[in-house]
Order: sequence, then C-alpha cells, then structure tokens
Amino acid sequence: MHIAQDLRPKMSFLYFLFLVLLLHPFHLGRSELEMNYYSESCPNAETIIKEEVTKLYHKHGNTAVSWIRNVFHDCMVKSCDASMLLDDDPARGIQSEKYSGRNFGMRNFKYINTIKEALESQCPSTVSCADIIALSARDAVQLLGGPPIAMKSGRKDSETSYAEVVDDYLPNHNDTMQLVLDRFQSIGVDVESTVALLGAHSVGRVHCMNIVNRIYPTIDPTLDPDYAEYLKRRCPSPNPDPKAVDYARNDLDTPMLLDNMYYKNLLEGKGLMIVDQELTSDPSTLPYVQKMAADNSYFHDHFATAMILLSENNPLTGDQGQVRVDCTRVNPA
Repeated sequence: MHIAQDLRPKMSFLYFLFLVLLLHPFHLGRSELEMNYYSESCPNAETIIKEEVTKLYHKHGNTAVSWIRNVFHDCMVKSCDASMLLDDDPARGIQSEKYSGRNFGMRNFKYINTIKEALESQCPSTVSCADIIALSARDAVQLLGGPPIAMKSGRKDSETSYAEVVDDYLPNHNDTMQLVLDRFQSIGVDVESTVALLGAHSVGRVHCMNIVNRIYPTIDPTLDPDYAEYLKRRCPSPNPDPKAVDYARNDLDTPMLLDNMYYKNLLEGKGLMIVDQELTSDPSTLPYVQKMAADNSYFHDHFATAMILLSENNPLTGDQGQVRVDCTRVNPA
C-alpha cells in the first residue's frame, strides 16, 4: 500500500507529460524539418527561390545541373548545412571546402548569393543557405524534366567548414562500387537509392581530368569503341589542363534532360566515369540499372526519394547553427 502511494506522484507526472506531448506536437516538432517551414516567417520564400532558379536557368542553363550537384557535395559531408559554400576565412580558421579535389569542377557558387539576395530583400535573416541548396535543387530537377520532390525545409547554416575531412565522406569518380555504396549507406541511402542518385550524371558534363584514366594510356575494355573515340576527341591529352574548358558530356542523346538515358547508355558501355560503368559490373547494382533503363517513371520515383534522403542528412535545426546573411561567410559575432 505504501509503495502504491509512493508511485502516485510519479504516475501523475508521467500522465501530465503524456498530455503535453499529445496536445502540443507542433511546438515540440518545430525544430525539425517540415514542409512549408517558412509559411509564416517568409510566405513567399519558396516562390522566390523558384523564380530565381528559373531566371538563372534561362540565362545559364548549367546552373540547374550545379544546384543538383550541390546537394550531393554539401549533404554527404557531415550535414546538409551549406558548409560547402563558405569561402576561406583565416581570421575564423575556416578553410573552404570548394578547393577540395573531390569538389573539382563544381561551379556557379556566385549565383547562390543571387538567390540569397532576392530572399534577403523580402525576408532579412530568415531563409538559410542550406535550404536554398535543397530547394534550388528541387526546382532544378523539374526544370530538367525530372520529378516533383516533396522537399522539406528548416535547415540552419553551419558556422564552420569541414575541408579537412571532405575526402572521408565524398566518394571519388574512380572508387570501387563497394566503397561508394558504403559511403551512401552510412547516411541511410540504400543500394537502390544510390543507383538512382547516380542518375544525376544524366545531365551536364565532366572535366577531362576525371575521364582520361579510362582512355590513356590504353582504352578501358568496358568502353564502347565509338564512345571511346568520342572521349578521345574531347580529351586529346592524357594530361589535361585543369583550368581549361576540356569537358565531355555524360549523355550525348539528352544532355540536359534528367532521364533514364543514363542507364541505357551504361548497358551499352557508354559510362563516362569509372564509377558510372561499375554500376553494371556489380551484381548488387546491375538489376536496378536494368530496371531504371527500362522504366523512366521508376527512375524518377526513386530519384525523388533518394534526393529527399540525401537532403535530410543530419541537418542543423532549431537553435543549432545560424541563418547566414551572406552564404559565403559566417555572420559577424
């Protein structure tokens, strides 16, 4: 009897806590990512981002490709927190991730601040650079003929960069498929979703620096001979100048459409980089390549799911991080 009486205060507290959780889910979940996060603080935020992304696309079509790649290069490295956008800042001990070898070929960073400035003019210090990365990618995917993506928002920006560990998180273009799969699986992206994400290589182009090991000194025997000749025409030197405009297209048929032609090309030996072609030689990935090559809708569905998984990797939310005013710099103290 005394034991039961002693438990009453604890039971009353637990019951009270249960009611709090039941009746106030909105406040408790506010620090998490959610759809339409800016509906009250900046109602036009997503419209502004879409308008800016569309204007930039019509002026510089390759910006849409950059926005998709930004998600991979930012979110794979610890967190979706726009750390990749920071410039060098010796006073704060910040070394930019932009100059990492794994980020070679990334560009159009300056246009992120074009989007940011449009947002700042309407809603100062409200929309994070991390959300600009995610939402601009969502809009770019559709501009390139890809699927709609239900992208959440509410990310905050990091106050540091992770330049020293970029290579530990981003797989390289000539890594083994098992290593690539392991890197993605470490953030909750399974094999099927990894194959779908690599479909982003359907659009854009790749610098010869990342290709020449397939054609020099000898041609990779897995390459289609005609495609190998195309690569040699585009990359005539085994030692390309990294500053030169020496590129080859991922997809010669629909180079600016996010479609399943990428997978059809892989099955014909027309993978641009080693990591692309390895999708057909690994028994765990080949069945998904075949499915995506046969069904564009299947590819789109899984690409959308994979982009959501990637964009929600360990974000800073709530009181974590900050909302940068300039995406290239941490706010002054």
